[in-house]
Amino acid sequence: MKSDRIRNMEELANVSGISRPTLSKYFNDPESVRNSTRKKIEEALETYHYRPNIYAMNQNRRLTKNIGIVVPYLADPFFAEIARVIENLVIEGGFRPILLSSHGDTQQEIENLNSLQSIRPAGVLMAPLGRSSDIAAAERFCAEVPTVLFDNSIGDLGEAFFGLDNPQSVGIMVEYLCQTGEPPVFFEMKTPTNPNAYKRRNSYIETMERLGQTPQLIQVDGDTWDFEQIGYQGGLETIQRRKLSSNTVLCSNDRLAIGFLAAAYECGLRVGRGNSFALRVAGHDDHPYARFTCPPLTTVAQDYAAIATKSVEAILSLIESEERAVSRVTTLFSGKLIERASA
Repeated sequence: MKSDRIRNMEELANVSGISRPTLSKYFNDPESVRNSTRKKIEEALETYHYRPNIYAMNQNRRLTKNIGIVVPYLADPFFAEIARVIENLVIEGGFRPILLSSHGDTQQEIENLNSLQSIRPAGVLMAPLGRSSDIAAAERFCAEVPTVLFDNSIGDLGEAFFGLDNPQSVGIMVEYLCQTGEPPVFFEMKTPTNPNAYKRRNSYIETMERLGQTPQLIQVDGDTWDFEQIGYQGGLETIQRRKLSSNTVLCSNDRLAIGFLAAAYECGLRVGRGNSFALRVAGHDDHPYARFTCPPLTTVAQDYAAIATKSVEAILSLIESEERAVSRVTTLFSGKLIERASA
């Protein structure tokens, strides 16, 4: 093995194959990791001649061992799942996670940030509300506390952002639906609460036009986080008033699609592939319940693990270095098409 001197814990993780959270946990307390893991880490330290910055680590210990995790709506299984993964990684890194939900409310998001700032967290991982966030309040918070954003990006806030490549993910779904049946209409909320919805709309339009198809938007009322109810009510109106110009419906997210499936069932329309079915329905995100709908929902999966892991690695690196990022880093992950029986 080549013996090169490396400069920081991030590089040690890359060359040794030991996760960044595990290394951080070891340096905070060597006895906190398993004997086999500790041996592997110590061998890597000798091989690469790495010694941690003791001064920076001592400075870090003046902070609390808390890392805040702020999500926009914890009742949404998508955010519950990604928060679960992040919590486990934070614990593995030797820190205490403090999970707060903004419940879709601007004032609650501000109060969450104020509460975290009062306890001097080592850092914060935040998925902001987006359109309804108080940008000025978020900017003040990010100026004081090392913060990494995930899922939703607001301007250039935070030291880094990790999320989904929405143009890529929607693009592969539109291409799939056009190749396998009638071109899809796009079913969405008129005033989406999540800024990712605007990116998905634009990607749908751009992909349809690139494929020589005419984009068709169906925009329904609703500006809350009750996506299933909005999808159901909007789906009923769409079907009953014969607004569908295609037998293929692409919903902006899986929760809207779940509501639309319920509306189709109530209207007596069979959803699925083949000539015996009236509609094809697809969603986006690979919601934890998407595989259990009837029929199981065709969708695009986000890489929960990669987004969570890279977000935690970034905040741990900031905490270790005791330095703010010179420039904001944005990392987008590709989605994966998941074919199921609904389309």
